[in-house]
Amino acid sequence: MYQRLLSKIEQSTSFDFGDVLSKSFDLFKKVWVEGFVHLLLLMAISIPVILIFYIGMFLVVGVNAFATNAAGGFDTYNASEGFDPAMIPSFIGLFLLVLIVGAIMQTLSIAISAHFYQVCKKADLGTHNETGGYFVYLQKASFKKLFVLSLASMGIALVAALACYLPLLYVIVPLSMSLVIFAFNPELTVKENLSASFKLGNKYWLPLFGLLILGGLISYAGIIACFVGVFFTAMFAYIPMYYAYKDTVGFDDDASDAVPSQLEKF
Repeated sequence: MYQRLLSKIEQSTSFDFGDVLSKSFDLFKKVWVEGFVHLLLLMAISIPVILIFYIGMFLVVGVNAFATNAAGGFDTYNASEGFDPAMIPSFIGLFLLVLIVGAIMQTLSIAISAHFYQVCKKADLGTHNETGGYFVYLQKASFKKLFVLSLASMGIALVAALACYLPLLYVIVPLSMSLVIFAFNPELTVKENLSASFKLGNKYWLPLFGLLILGGLISYAGIIACFVGVFFTAMFAYIPMYYAYKDTVGFDDDASDAVPSQLEKF
């Protein structure tokens, strides 16, 4: 499967930018309700991470303040005096906690987004294939793969961001395609997924980057409707990437891109 995917990428031709946007608008009219539901689920899984982060920060600062006060009296503690090196272990623990919880959140996000791509395919092709529940990609056999893929994606993005942020503009394209490739090729290993994503992203980086930027801007068009409309338009950003994949790589006639059932490899 992996070699066939690489071969299809090598033999592919570029997509028509205007045609992709036109088809994206047409498809959005069919899936906007499902997009809204998927967005609500994505927002719901992000709330625990935000709460854990702020609770962790409160505990770290609170414990340090308590220790300082116990040692020198309440009046001796002053947060403005500077950073206390004794807080380093606490911050490392907080960072690891946020990293793990963030990876779990990213795992859930990938699963929900992958299901949305299946919904887009079903509406686009007019098929009656069952897409499964919203969390079908979180079957026990595929959770490890999703978690490792999440950690790998976060690691790549973090390294790129630390390198003066410019490399982040480069990796954002293949990392975005990684989600689409996973949705329709769930049997690929994490290494194979990222390899194919970078191969496809490198080949069509500029038009794909343009789709990401323009699709993102359009997805926030709902802000003009008293900010409430953005909840209904936000998922539009996913649709152009779906058509970019379809028009370059395409779908097989077999069941290789169907909803996963057994995904032991990771």
